[in-house]
Amino acid sequence: MQTLTRRALNRATLDRQLLLRRADLTPLQAIEHLVGLQAQTPNTWYVGLWSRLTEGRPEKVAALLTQRQAVRIALMRSTIHLVSTADALTLRPLLQPVLARDLFTNHTHGRAMRDLDTGKVAAAGRELLDEKPRTPGELGRQLAQRWPDRSPASLAYAVRNLLPVVQTPPRGVWGATGRTVHAPLESWAGAPLRTDQTIDQMVLRYLAAFGPATVRDVQTWCGLTRLTEVLDRLRPRLATFRDENGAELFDLPDAPRPDPQVNAPARFLYDFDNLLLSHHDRSRVITDGLRRQNFKPHGPVPRLVLLDGFTAATWTFTTTHGTATLTVHPFASLSALDRDALTVEGDGLLNLLAPKASREIRFTAPGHRDHSDR
Repeated sequence: MQTLTRRALNRATLDRQLLLRRADLTPLQAIEHLVGLQAQTPNTWYVGLWSRLTEGRPEKVAALLTQRQAVRIALMRSTIHLVSTADALTLRPLLQPVLARDLFTNHTHGRAMRDLDTGKVAAAGRELLDEKPRTPGELGRQLAQRWPDRSPASLAYAVRNLLPVVQTPPRGVWGATGRTVHAPLESWAGAPLRTDQTIDQMVLRYLAAFGPATVRDVQTWCGLTRLTEVLDRLRPRLATFRDENGAELFDLPDAPRPDPQVNAPARFLYDFDNLLLSHHDRSRVITDGLRRQNFKPHGPVPRLVLLDGFTAATWTFTTTHGTATLTVHPFASLSALDRDALTVEGDGLLNLLAPKASREIRFTAPGHRDHSDR
């Protein structure tokens, strides 16, 4: 069985993630190819599409939300993702076990679920949301009238995890602000949930966007467990490899696996980019320099910079007195070529984030940590 080096895995994954070269896809096509973008923040994920597409203007992406072609909804890992509306209707039933498990094990809300008839809570929540979209606060207060011994926030979280609800615009729309407001997915989409898709099909899509991957990688991405039998069932349709530690990797036979020496351009990643969160073994992208920054996969994720395909710096963005400043905090000394590449890419990023402001790009000393904009 062929062994794929760390660098080979890096290049294959970057290719699938549209980070080796910007793709000539529409935003909707890219969102579906990537099986969504983690989007728990209202708008930093727009950088994720800008970094991947030749035409990633935020206005086009925002229109997908306002026109209901895309939604922000809890899916993989029980986190909010931006997905096409069609994918939301397909993926949510497959991932419901993940959200149900999170509800009962969640550090903040799990205790409130003890001895609670969550089916009745879900039914009451659906009735309230069918009346009109509501904020979690409004929903929780209404539910607490029936369950006064439970936290309103926990009751609202139960509805968020037990029912497919979307966060409606204007929240998530580029240049707009708005509170989190929930509406039932099926009502918002004007279509029912689909139950004709299988976990097997979802795993194949994951491999197309993140492969090659181990069973544990797939489970890390989606939050489902016991997927060994799924990969065993798919094995006749897949190519298999080993990584440098001997772990078995699965992949689509015809998926791109570029030469490990192919050039990887400088790229700015947004916080919570799925490139960093969708493998159990993240060494295909993450470097020791990032680990020394106390990066924790289940904690806050900084905004990162890729050089030669691997994490090489964090970045921050501030605006002061009409000047937009992009600051790069490298883990190690940068070559003149790397600085030039980051300056060119960074200027494009500033054009996205602050098109009318004066622009400045700064580089701090290696190892300097600054998260003043977070």
